[in-house]
Amino acid sequence: MGLDIRIPLGLIFLITGAILSVFGVFTRHSAIYSKSMGINLNLIWGSLMFVFGLVMFLVGRRQRWQDDPAPPRPWERAESQSPNRH
Repeated sequence: MGLDIRIPLGLIFLITGAILSVFGVFTRHSAIYSKSMGINLNLIWGSLMFVFGLVMFLVGRRQRWQDDPAPPRPWERAESQSPNRH
């Protein structure tokens, strides 16, 4: 099974966080934040989602890089343990 759930999940959070952050940047001094005491929750949560998605994506990619696609065969393993065996 080559599917690692962290990669698509990280991409979803990356995209959603980027959209929310961009919306928060463009509406910084808007009246829509008067109900939240002037705190730009779109920018804050968008940034947190973006960072979380980035971490998930990178960890998923790192794990895939470290996986060995084929384990060594038993006779290859025996040769590596005793190099001068003929």
